[in-house]
Amino acid sequence: MKLTILGCYSATPRTFTNPTSQVLEIRNHLFLIDCGEGTQVQLRKNKIKFSRIKHIFISHLHGDHFFGLPGLISTFRLLGRESELHIYGPKGIKEAVTLFLKLGDSWTNYPLIFHELESKSSELLFEDETVSVQTIPLDHRVYTNGFLFKEKPAQRKLDVGAANAHNIDRSQFNNIKNGKNGVSKNGMEVPNAKLTQDPPKPKSYAFCSDTAYNEEVLPIIENVDLLYHESTFLESEAHLGTKTKHATATQAAQIAEKANVGKLILGHYSTRYKSIDLFKEEASKVFPHVELADDGKSFEI
Repeated sequence: MKLTILGCYSATPRTFTNPTSQVLEIRNHLFLIDCGEGTQVQLRKNKIKFSRIKHIFISHLHGDHFFGLPGLISTFRLLGRESELHIYGPKGIKEAVTLFLKLGDSWTNYPLIFHELESKSSELLFEDETVSVQTIPLDHRVYTNGFLFKEKPAQRKLDVGAANAHNIDRSQFNNIKNGKNGVSKNGMEVPNAKLTQDPPKPKSYAFCSDTAYNEEVLPIIENVDLLYHESTFLESEAHLGTKTKHATATQAAQIAEKANVGKLILGHYSTRYKSIDLFKEEASKVFPHVELADDGKSFEI
């Protein structure tokens, strides 16, 4: 699992920082999460293939989280895209995007499928045999969701050396990977546990931006390997967080600590501060495993 930060600053683009957008590579999927202005330029800078993006998840309809989406959709058309594009976001996103396309007479020549969200409870958005994606209801000024991405358990790993030692024919290898016992060439049954190794532990990633401090997310994100949580303000400006329904670095760390996450990534910084290092300093007093998001930075689990 690899997370690439395309943008992680709040409110407005600058020449050297970008609003929220990130890409998650997980089990051969490439998911785009939020799409602020400049996202397609950041995709090119980070050498991410446009054609691999088939699912886009939009947290809410504030401009710094989705104003890059109409342009990206139009670019896909210009590049000759043919495959489906699924967009998951709050109710109203279809109207907003299609108005751009209508007024610009630039309807897509590929299937554009909207999944509009209204539920204030967590719901499953996407699932296949390897990955699931569900919403994390957040507390912001407008209807907002975070997203939880979870790997499903992989097949057990065949121990070829053990199989050869027990005289197991190769024709049985796929069945053994799927959990069946083996049968040696002399007819003896060999338990699956002796022929396979445990697969890697399934990994998980939770994206929480934008939101006020909200303990209702804890049961959903408990024990995730990696948590991205907005930290717009430092505690010295906590009163602004209360007013705008944003979190501080300390509050993000409190959520991480209570949810027992593996690692916390801070982001969505207000640009009023002289250094983002201040966010890590503050959060680390509460939760030790803190990293700072920054444009172009990647994290691997």
